[in-house]
Amino acid sequence: MTFRYGLDQMDLDIVNGIADGSIKAELCAEAIARINQSRNNVEVMASSDKAIYGINTGFGPLCDTQISPAETALLQKNLLITHAVGVGEPIAKAISKLMLITKVHALSQGYSGVRLEVVERMLKFIELDLIPVVPEQGSVGASGDLAPLSHLFLPLIGEGEFWQGKGSISAAEALAQHGLAPLELQAKEGLGLINGTQFILSHAITALTKMRYLLDLADVAGAMSIEGMQGSGSPFRAELHQIRAFAGNIEVAARMRRLFKDSANMASHTGCARVQDPYSLRCIPQVHGASRNAYNHLKELAEIEMNSVTDNPIVISSEEAISGGGFHGQPLAMVLDYTSIAAAELGNISDRRCYLMLEGLHGLPRLLTKSGGLNSGMMIPQYVTAALVTENKSLCFPPSADSVPTSMGQEDHVSMGSISGRKLNQILGNLEKILAIELMYAAQAIEFRRPNTCSDIIEQNFALIRSKVAKLEEDRLLKPDIDAMIELVKTQAFTVNFALN
Repeated sequence: MTFRYGLDQMDLDIVNGIADGSIKAELCAEAIARINQSRNNVEVMASSDKAIYGINTGFGPLCDTQISPAETALLQKNLLITHAVGVGEPIAKAISKLMLITKVHALSQGYSGVRLEVVERMLKFIELDLIPVVPEQGSVGASGDLAPLSHLFLPLIGEGEFWQGKGSISAAEALAQHGLAPLELQAKEGLGLINGTQFILSHAITALTKMRYLLDLADVAGAMSIEGMQGSGSPFRAELHQIRAFAGNIEVAARMRRLFKDSANMASHTGCARVQDPYSLRCIPQVHGASRNAYNHLKELAEIEMNSVTDNPIVISSEEAISGGGFHGQPLAMVLDYTSIAAAELGNISDRRCYLMLEGLHGLPRLLTKSGGLNSGMMIPQYVTAALVTENKSLCFPPSADSVPTSMGQEDHVSMGSISGRKLNQILGNLEKILAIELMYAAQAIEFRRPNTCSDIIEQNFALIRSKVAKLEEDRLLKPDIDAMIELVKTQAFTVNFALN
């Protein structure tokens, strides 16, 4: 397929496909016409005696200061260089690339007044893999992501840096190497470039892409732990979830039933004396399901944002530009915070399952080793999950609940959504490690249920674990095992997608 910027509807798979090169994207004639018409409208207004915010006036608290046509280019340049004040480590190159892609799509809808030449230069950056270096800190999430977007677009005017391998190269040098001259921005263009939510949005896209896999993997880890604990399959019966019909719960319960299908191990203890399992086993559909519901909400809102115009003012005609708050990050900030809790809870319940497997109950040896005393077995990795769970809890404070006025009070309520997006990705990074340890524990527990076999999917994932991590017989250095498990999770090597019948 070929995606048409400014016209087609972008979604999570499409934006990732454009980013990884599997989906072609282009500016077609209709989008070009929209861009040019919007630009013509700006040029008419820029030459008018009427003060129109962002076109022939200053910005923020200087919105009542009119700027002459002769000063317009300098104003736009100054806007970029004065707002490029980000600090901290750079965001991942992949996130900067997503920022470029989503900004091109927004500008191509024809409401921003940016020249076609500017949009085409952004597309040239994507084509040549010239991805700007953007610091991670400095955005308050309204008037959009001013600082990070300023760094993203400094290279348009020959300033800033591009990624080069693991390091960087000055934009001036890189442009010269490719025979590209710096652009001189015109009326409205600086504001059109740096107003917007693309930093928040691109962190949301990154988190959604990772969390989609981790939600599925959490179900697999939970099922393997239940197999190791010889827990009950009854809490996953369809009848229970049909009468409390949350979509996430129903999906997780169906996945659990498939994960236990034809399991000889599950069949081996049918009718045993145990009445109930602890919540971390039997409430997996309710807890994992609630996290799925949060994920689905974030995905819905992020896909709306992907297809939105979020700069300011919005150019309606040659006589009107509406100044509003379309750049405000609150719609994403709040749900990013809520999804952070959802991701943290996946780790919280995973840690509890790890702890259960160490207690020496239901036929499992204490600490998952037959040689306890002399050997500590699997005791200490749960300390790691406990530490990571608490770190995630500390990251769950909602930045969107806070606001610090900026711009001399003109911007007196801000979303802090940039922090929300960054923190969600930190939490997901910790969740990868927690699930890796649970999977290692679950594989060790299943060893004590042999010769019983589990379902085909669980056996496939068990074999993958054993290809990297041997059964623990006597104490050994576990750090290499944990690192190997984390790598399997990060590379999404586990089988987590399957038909439910």
